[in-house]
Formats: sequence, structure tokens, C-alpha cells
Amino acid sequence: MYKLLLCWRYLRSRYIALASIVSVMLGVATMIVVNSVMAGFTHEMQTRIHGILSDMVFESRGLEGFPDADRHMAEIEKVAGTWIAGMTPTVHIPAGLSFQVGGQWTMRQVNLIGIDERTYSSMSDFGKYLQHPGNRQSLSFRLREGGYDAVDHQEGGDVPPRPQLAQAGWRLRRRKVRFERTLAKRNRPARLPPPTQPSDPFAQRQSQQAEEGLFDPMKDQHAGAVIGIALASYRGHDGADRFILLPGEDIRLTFSTAGTPPSAESDVFTVVDFYESKMSEYDASFVFVPIRKLQELRGMIDPTTGVANCTSIQIKLNDGVDANMVRDRLRAHFPSQRYGIYTWRDKQGPLLAAVRMETAILNVLLFMIIAVAGFGILAIFFMIVVEKTRDIGVLKSLGASGSGILGIFLAYGLTLGMVGSGVGLVLGLTFVVYINEIADLLGRVTGHPLFDPSIYYFHKIPTIISPPTLAWIVAGAMLIAVLASILPARRAACLHPVEALRYE
Repeated sequence: MYKLLLCWRYLRSRYIALASIVSVMLGVATMIVVNSVMAGFTHEMQTRIHGILSDMVFESRGLEGFPDADRHMAEIEKVAGTWIAGMTPTVHIPAGLSFQVGGQWTMRQVNLIGIDERTYSSMSDFGKYLQHPGNRQSLSFRLREGGYDAVDHQEGGDVPPRPQLAQAGWRLRRRKVRFERTLAKRNRPARLPPPTQPSDPFAQRQSQQAEEGLFDPMKDQHAGAVIGIALASYRGHDGADRFILLPGEDIRLTFSTAGTPPSAESDVFTVVDFYESKMSEYDASFVFVPIRKLQELRGMIDPTTGVANCTSIQIKLNDGVDANMVRDRLRAHFPSQRYGIYTWRDKQGPLLAAVRMETAILNVLLFMIIAVAGFGILAIFFMIVVEKTRDIGVLKSLGASGSGILGIFLAYGLTLGMVGSGVGLVLGLTFVVYINEIADLLGRVTGHPLFDPSIYYFHKIPTIISPPTLAWIVAGAMLIAVLASILPARRAACLHPVEALRYE
């Protein structure tokens, strides 16, 4: 009992112990905040990566692809059908995107993906990242009349609105066509012959089709396209999105054919929706079009048999299935010279490994803060042993054992670790819960936003509190405090009472 009483007395009276408690507290709180934020970012990143990629990808080594996707899917079904929930073919190729803004052409390099609108959404989280509620329920490459989200449905109502999207769809398309026709009539000279056909071959084709009554942009659209939202917008420092292209407007896609040698092919598509995964790498590069249309334009359909080529097959696995096991079985069955078979983690392996390495390094560096507190405890305890040599001698002369003296100092170190870790735990969790409010407050005080949504494409700092992580942080801090008190405790326990009282 005397051990606990002495520990409590020293904890209350020795203000130098407060420095150790504060050091442990700050180290624990910092590690909790950093790990929660890193876990939040990692979870968001993995969720959005997996949102565009299915559980597994079966792909061709070349851009020409492989023929007869149905036959390949049947072969995959024979090998791993027990673990597979569904499959869908895709065509994935590099391409160029161009559209007009204010009379000037804007060019973008994109990844063009041909998908089956009936099955692709069920293979991944693709559907939930679209901006029209109808397309989130069932994807359609037909332009909607209206009803696009005027507020980011993934963030909720506490973000800047998107009023331009409220005007998108057929209403925007008709209004733009009427404006262009009115402007053309107003600028046409009265006594000159009709203007020549425009130099743009696509505008020329559309004008010719309109004159022949085959295509009327007031009521007709080209093949639909879903494009990444960052291709059509930019985000200001206030977090509001400003659009330079909207659903209902036309774009031009240029890509290579599947022939040998390949040649360039282009066609006009109508934007029907935006894809927003909040991964800038995806939102600024992906364009989705109907797979059959892309196969026709690239010459991937055999004219005699009607069998089409595809470049990959997206595979969704049943819940709880080991993707690596299925991947290895498929790799053993199909020749690796022609096919590549990967899990979604394999496709993004370097990025995920970099994030894990960054998190590990941060934990090591931050844990050194607690280690510094441990050296502080070590120094303080040695000072206490020197200062309290007489008291230790008195205790031993009254019958206290060496193990009892050892227990006093170990218990004192454990108490410092427990108090510092407990306060740090509460402080860290409070900071994590209110981290966005704190960031906003600091941004207003400094005049510069600490979390710029134009950079991260998140309106809020994502955080995840992991109980196992909290447990090992607190346990590690307490362990360091106890280890730091071992050497001083052993020195105090080894003091001989006669030697301790000789000069008193």
C-alpha cells in the first residue's frame, strides 16, 4: 500500500513530472490525429480506386484485344465460376478529347473506355459516382431532359452548389441550338449566296444531315459519353465548381483503330453525364462510351461473323473470396503471353505501397516524440534517486525490500504513462472529431485555407478512428514510460541502507 501512496505523493508534489506527462500527452495526441487522417485518406483513395476497377481484370496484352468475349467469359466461368459474381467486357484505349469553348478548341488526353451500360455498373461502384439520379439507378447513354444534381450528392448540402448543372440536359441543348441558328441567320449577308460548308468535317456532316432531315440537334443526339467531371470543370479556391462543358453539349474523340498499321479515327459524341470519383487522376482522364459504338469505329467487329473484339473483361467476385487465389488459378489456365490477369490492388500496387510506406515512416517519426518523453522520464527518475537517497535508505532500514523500492519507481513510471496517454487519448480524439471546424477556424485566422478543396477535391478532411490503432498507441506510450524507469529503479533498489545513510 505504501508504494501507491508514495507514487501519488510524488505525482502531486513533483511539478517536474508534469513535463513528462505533457510530452507523452502530445506524442499520443499527435499520433492519434495523424493516423486517423491518414486512415481516412487511404480509405477514401482505395474506395474510389475500387469504384472504377472491378475486383479483377482479365485483359489483352495489345490494343487490338481478343475476339469473342462471350467465349472467354465462358472459359473463365469453367475455371473460377464458383467464386465469380459477374463479368462484363470493356474496351480500354488512349484517346484525345476536344471541344469548343468560346469559339476555341480545347484538347485533352484521356483514357477512353467502352462499356456495356446494362452490366458495367454492377461490376463496380461506377454508378454511384454519376450526377443524374436516374443514371445512378440505371445507366443510360441517352441524354436526360434535366434533373442533374445541383448539389454534390456525395458531400451533402453543406458544400457550394452547382447551379450550371441544374440547366444541363435537353433544355441546354435546345437552347444552344436555337442560339446558334439565330446567330447564323443574323450574321448571314442578305445578297450573297448561301455560305459554303464549314471546314470542320464533323460540323459539315452534321449540317449535311440536318439539310437532308437525317439529324436534327434539336431532337437528336450523337452516341452518348460520360466524361470525368474535371475534364469539364475547374474548382476555385472557394470550393465552387465552374463548368466549361455540360451534359447536352458535343465533344469529339480521336483514337487509333485496331487495324495493322493503326490509323486515326474520330467521331462526335454527346455528353450525357459526369463521372466524379473525387480522384483527380480519374476525374481528369476517363471517358466512357457505349462499347458497341467504339468497337464499330475501331474496326473491332468481324464483318463476316459479327463477333467483336474487346481489350479486357471486368470480373466481380463473391463477397469474402480471396482475389489472389482466383487470380493465380486463372493465370495457370490462360497463357501469360497473351493475357494479363490482375486484382484491383495489383493494378494500383505502387500507389498503395507508397501510401503504406508513408504511413509507416510517419508513425516511426512521431513515435520518437514519445521516445523523447521516455528519456525525460529517465533523467527525472535519476534525479529523484539522487535527491531521495536518504529517503530510500530510511525505507530500507524500516524493512522495505529491494523489490519494493523497484516497484515504487516502476509504478511511478507506469502512472506517468497512464496519465499522459489518457489525456493524450482524449485530446487526440477531440481534435479528430472537430478537425474540420478547427481547420476552418485556423483558415479564417491566418487568411489562408489549411485544406484547399481545389487541390484535394475533398470538401472535408476525411478521418477514421481505429480502436486497434488507439490501443497500440496508448500501450506503446505506457511501455516506453515503464522502460524508461527501469534503470533508475534498479539503481534505487540496489542502494544499501548503510551507504545511503552514511553521510546523513
